[in-house]
Amino acid sequence: MPSVEKYVKWDYTELAATYTQRPSYAPKAIDQIVAATGKPAPRVADVGAGNAHLTVDLLARGCVVDAVEPNEAMRTIGIERTKDGTVTWHVGVGEDTGLETGAYDLVTFGSSFATTDRLLALKETARILRDRGWFTCIWNHRDLNDPIQNEVESIIRRRIPDYGYGVRREDQAPVIIESGLFEEPATLRERVVHQVPVEDWLAAWRSHGILESQAGDQFPAILEDIDSYVQSLGSDQLEIPYETVGWIARLRPRQ
Repeated sequence: MPSVEKYVKWDYTELAATYTQRPSYAPKAIDQIVAATGKPAPRVADVGAGNAHLTVDLLARGCVVDAVEPNEAMRTIGIERTKDGTVTWHVGVGEDTGLETGAYDLVTFGSSFATTDRLLALKETARILRDRGWFTCIWNHRDLNDPIQNEVESIIRRRIPDYGYGVRREDQAPVIIESGLFEEPATLRERVVHQVPVEDWLAAWRSHGILESQAGDQFPAILEDIDSYVQSLGSDQLEIPYETVGWIARLRPRQ
């Protein structure tokens, strides 16, 4: 059994139910990631798979997936969402997946790389990749130039003036290069606009782990403020722009 508890920093149990409402990644970004493998049905380890947010996209593109998720509540939802796909679920973390050595064409971290000890996770990724396999980590970033997103940002900062995004908004290239395990990473940037029911968008905020961790006991009040603002717009649907940002790197030839 992988040493899960040693590495888990975040508890998503209370956030799991609404995590599925979070926006999906830009299709073009996922297309590029899968195409990099050069295989029609690549074997993929999706690490920190959560509610199967990225797993679903990989399955739709013909991938055979081993999904790794330490949180039972998230994993239970993910299993249900992917029950008809070519996927096997595992308990594990980025630093210790428990997966087979040298078995995967691609290892993905969908919004999960920042929750790991990144150098250890890259070492584990290299272990489970086949020769010349691929690593990727991606996130959806809110477009803060959008009026709605900008106002929500202001709502958050009124209560948390020093609110920060942590590692997820940093350039991941330096740590990938520092590992010495991968070739020069390429950056992916693809804009995506989602038509979102208001209730789904509000529900997605309830799964925001970074906001919850920094807000503490102010988290419910911030959610109420966001709810009030969005409801004041008087629409049942919102048009919300995001940018899918990621890094993809190929494993160096093994010595």
